[in-house]
Order: sequence, then structure tokens, then C-alpha cells
Amino acid sequence: MNDDSTIYTGKATPDAAADRGWLLGHFKDPSDPRHSEDVEIKWGVHPKGDQRERWATAEKRTALLVLISGRFRLEFPGRTVVLGEQGDYVLWGRGVDHSWYAEEDAVVLTVRWPSIPGYRVDEPDDRDHRHDDREPSVPTSR
Repeated sequence: MNDDSTIYTGKATPDAAADRGWLLGHFKDPSDPRHSEDVEIKWGVHPKGDQRERWATAEKRTALLVLISGRFRLEFPGRTVVLGEQGDYVLWGRGVDHSWYAEEDAVVLTVRWPSIPGYRVDEPDDRDHRHDDREPSVPTSR
């Protein structure tokens, strides 16, 4: 981090690995320039066969997912969208249930707004904690 607390430089892959893929959002410490209650940004690195544990439901945010590399499938009620070329993207609004599957090794960029707590699929060894699915398990003052 730069000495100026309003400037942050980093690398998406290692920074994302520290927070379940999320680079920016309400779940970052308020003193971190990556803290935002307006928007969330995720750098998702998914090996072939990676899939969402269960459907996201009752979503309160709008989301945009852009394919950087690989092949990535999104499932919506009554519709499947496959992103297969760099730059392919899909946008869905509030209340749209969804799930996803990495058909090949894939990297995707997700932008979601506003940044508010939502729903999380708990990790098998993390059953006692209830957090947002896209929110890293980082202690913050809420």
C-alpha cells in the first residue's frame, strides 16, 4: 500500500485469494481504500469443474459478470448463459436467482452494487458462521 491512504496498488490474483475473490466492498476495513458501500468487485479464479454449492436466492443487488478467460456457465431460472469468449458478459438484476459452473479453467470479473451483506454458502468446515456468500470472513465493525 502506498503511503497515501487513498491510493492502493495490488495484484488481482493474490489480493483476491485473501478475501474469497473480492477486491472491493463493504466487508473491507473502513480505513482500507478498497472499502465501499456502493459497489463490490470480485476477481474470480475458477478451476474447471468449480461450481456454486447451491443457488443464490433473494438477491438484493444488481450484478455484472465479465469473462476474462476460459469458459463459464451461469444458470438462471429458465435460462442458461455460457460465456465462451473473452469479454462476454451477463448482467442480472435484483431478485434474480442464479448459480454458476466453470466449464473450463476460468477467470471472471464480477461487479455488484450496492455493497450490502447478503447470503453465503458456508464452507464445509465453517458451518458455525453465517456470512455473505461473496463476503470474505474478515472481522469488521458493522
